[in-house]
Amino acid sequence: MNPVTLLPFIVLIGAMFLMTRSAKKKQAAAVQMRNEMQPGTGVRTIGGMYATVKEVHDDTVLLEVAPGVHAVYAKNAVGAVLDDEEYNRIVHGDDALDGAVVPDDASSLTEDASDDAAIDLEKKAGADDAEPTDTKSDKKSEGKADGEADAK
Repeated sequence: MNPVTLLPFIVLIGAMFLMTRSAKKKQAAAVQMRNEMQPGTGVRTIGGMYATVKEVHDDTVLLEVAPGVHAVYAKNAVGAVLDDEEYNRIVHGDDALDGAVVPDDASSLTEDASDDAAIDLEKKAGADDAEPTDTKSDKKSEGKADGEADAK
């Protein structure tokens, strides 16, 4: 066989090998993360629920989803194991920042506009008296009811 005809197949097999290799690495990292869970660790499930690990078994974990409320989950349902600082920031609202305050609106981020003259958004008195200058639409609508056209 000609090597040129084999080239697309070789490239395809190489690409498949690289894709499966990276997927296996991600799976291995997830399994390692789940196996390193310990009681007291904060976790996020794949459904987005934050909880604290109470017990770790072979295939399941006991999570405390609220004070005094426990639920049994499969280890595969744990999406991420969080460090204590991040878990407390998300669940309890603890600020890890040194007093940095995020404003509720963007007014503090813009320059001071109070010195500028206020923009007048009111309608002018003469604007009501002016008639529309669009004569094409007036000519089209003269003598016709809704849905009628200029058919011959």
